[in-house]
Amino acid sequence: MLRQMSRFFRSCGTRVYSQYLNNSYIFQDPNLNDPPRILITGPYIFADILDFKGLQEIVVTHRIDWLIHFSALLSAIGEQNVPLAVRVNIEGVHNVIELAKQYKLKLFIPSTIGAFGPESPRNPTPNITIQRPKTIYGVSKVHAELLGEYYFHRYGLDFRCLRFPGVISSDPPGGGTTDYAVAIFHDVLRTGRFECYLRPDTRLPMMYIKDCLRALWEYMVTPAAKLKRRVYNVTAMSFTPEELAATIAKYVPEIKVTYRPDSRQQIADSWPQVFDDSAAREDWSWHHKYDIDKMVTAMIDDIRRQYN
Repeated sequence: MLRQMSRFFRSCGTRVYSQYLNNSYIFQDPNLNDPPRILITGPYIFADILDFKGLQEIVVTHRIDWLIHFSALLSAIGEQNVPLAVRVNIEGVHNVIELAKQYKLKLFIPSTIGAFGPESPRNPTPNITIQRPKTIYGVSKVHAELLGEYYFHRYGLDFRCLRFPGVISSDPPGGGTTDYAVAIFHDVLRTGRFECYLRPDTRLPMMYIKDCLRALWEYMVTPAAKLKRRVYNVTAMSFTPEELAATIAKYVPEIKVTYRPDSRQQIADSWPQVFDDSAAREDWSWHHKYDIDKMVTAMIDDIRRQYN
């Protein structure tokens, strides 16, 4: 297996490796200045997602059979550099899909709540509905979904895709609109304060990292015959910044949160408020284990360990 990882998902690769995998899995990341723990836990390769020949060499040399492609510029970062987002998020997808077709790989590409737009029903947002996102990140994810489905129908490619909500982990925030739900823990546990860039009533779907990893793994090992589609919504909870702050206050009573919405508010206002993942629950028995209270206690414990 080859895993292409953005900075945001680097910890995801490490955790999947430690929980499920062995040395038959190869991790790839283009940024050797900030190497993940994978460097000491398993095989690690430097590669460029835009270098198709280089990727071919890796697949052939290491006899890759799964490819999990996380490389992407996230929503807020992508809006700051649209040309780079087009190269990484779209040209990169073209490379991995063609690679998977040529070498008959099982291919996973994550999608996002950002693949929907203001014309989409927001509460709940079903698996199949109008999308029309308004960020380059969302546009690139719809492109990946449709291209992957096309290659599945046209060439028989085993393409699989999950639309994730905001994913919450103890790693530093990576530039996504939902990352306030990560940054709040770091700021509050260091300083007792947090300034939120979204309105207090902005409801968005979320998922704790351990549920995210389990969803990915269970989906990837589900027999193809059980899958009625190639793209599924998955989620665990929906909450607002105000609700999250109130839950954190149960454990950190001194918390002080202020609100100063910025350009990310417009992005959040175009996204789903509640995600309908009933298709995943019916087709391959997806279920979440972490609600907001269990997620908050896990995050506080994990981040306190980092700072102590």
